[in-house]
Amino acid sequence: MGGALKAPPCLDSLPVIDASETVHDIPDIEPPSVDLPPHQQPLHDKLTVLTEDDLIGKRASITYEHCLKQLATFLVLPIQKCPYICSVNQVECQCIPPFEVSITQRGTASIMEWVVSLLFHFMNMGMVDHSTFYTIQDTYCVEAIKECWEERRAEAIHRLKDRDVVIVADGRMDSPGHCAQYCTYTAMENESREIISVITVDKRETGRNSVIMEREAFVRTVDSLLNEVKLVEVCTDAHVQISALMNKGKYKDLGLQHSLDMWHGAKNLAKKIHAAAQVKGQSSLSYWLKDVVNHFWWCCKTADSFEEFLDLWFILLHHVTNEHQWVLGACQHADLVSGGSQQWLERDSMAHEALKSIVGNKRWLNVVHKYLNFRSTADLESFQSHILMMLLAAMDYNFHKDRPELCRSDGSKQYRRLFKKNARRYMLYTVKTSKTYGYIPELQSFILRKRLAGKGMPRQRTVRPDDPRRYGLLPSVLAPTIKELLHTQVRRGLGR
Repeated sequence: MGGALKAPPCLDSLPVIDASETVHDIPDIEPPSVDLPPHQQPLHDKLTVLTEDDLIGKRASITYEHCLKQLATFLVLPIQKCPYICSVNQVECQCIPPFEVSITQRGTASIMEWVVSLLFHFMNMGMVDHSTFYTIQDTYCVEAIKECWEERRAEAIHRLKDRDVVIVADGRMDSPGHCAQYCTYTAMENESREIISVITVDKRETGRNSVIMEREAFVRTVDSLLNEVKLVEVCTDAHVQISALMNKGKYKDLGLQHSLDMWHGAKNLAKKIHAAAQVKGQSSLSYWLKDVVNHFWWCCKTADSFEEFLDLWFILLHHVTNEHQWVLGACQHADLVSGGSQQWLERDSMAHEALKSIVGNKRWLNVVHKYLNFRSTADLESFQSHILMMLLAAMDYNFHKDRPELCRSDGSKQYRRLFKKNARRYMLYTVKTSKTYGYIPELQSFILRKRLAGKGMPRQRTVRPDDPRRYGLLPSVLAPTIKELLHTQVRRGLGR
């Protein structure tokens, strides 16, 4: 505020307030206990934000600017002189009440989804620009989210002390193919399904080689957890570099058991059968694809050893030919209904021989023992598929992972159908109660605490110690000047 009002306000022009709009019993502002100069007299305590609790959970409102300005114009402020001091020459303002109100726009301090942003634009509501947003994010939000995540992660690690820990782990690239720049590797404790590690690797940390980013992220994850918990088993997908580390690399002699994800194993088996069914004379294999995959799941879940798995696994070659009892064994299913529509394979036919080669493939059988613990990274992939802001996503997932199932008034569960394109069939899922986001107030407290303890936003953004930009520019070639590029493109006929 600054500057004296040119003319006293006309009270007759104000709208009439009826009895329903009046407010009674408003306590008067107590005068300060010590006589202070007028410009040093404090405002009411409720107008001052001292801690994060002064804002967290309080209701906020959106109002039109001219209404806010009209309200501020007729406020009687508890000061006798304008407290403004010029930042250039340190001269105090000499204006006395009534004051003229000047409102400077301030944004919402957040980047909205584009639909909400467009709505704000049409409502003529102010928003901060990109540079201000990223300054606020770097100064207050990033470190606060990290601290909040590390605090919750430390609690999870403490609960796992003195226990044999099994983790399921998987990496996710920010883009497909060999052009990925970031790999985020996430580890989940198998029993509680709680995420206990999130590590991101930049391509510049691996010599700009995106192929080895997942391997590097895996090494960092396992090395960190080995120092924190009693790690006994790791379940991953069939990544060649990770398998080499576990079989004959740095983790070979540590006694760590390496399991492979059941879902990936079943998917690879289905691909082989589907490819074989495309060959002329072997199309009947397509009718057995689902049954073969289900048999693989059942064998891995039932078998306690590799030898027992083989006994159960090769039953398949008899069953598909409608042979359910033989000299050395029999199928373990109940009696089949005669006259069924199942298309049995002819023994020693092209389709049967192709299935034999898939079921008895030596390379396949050499890794089967890694599936016998019946582990799956499905929950982890579900977590990774919906968001890439990993630390915030990890907190959200851990907080809501045990939500109860939604029930009807009669106590029955609610379900919803979801069509799976790869399986070409519907799946049934239970509906869970809505998210409460109960971790958000704590996160807000972290952010506001950093703001209240700080001196304000810096004029220039600084690079954090863990910022990958410290490793240099992403392109390995030094960028030419704009003048050089313009000259080159004009010379080649590309400029105008």
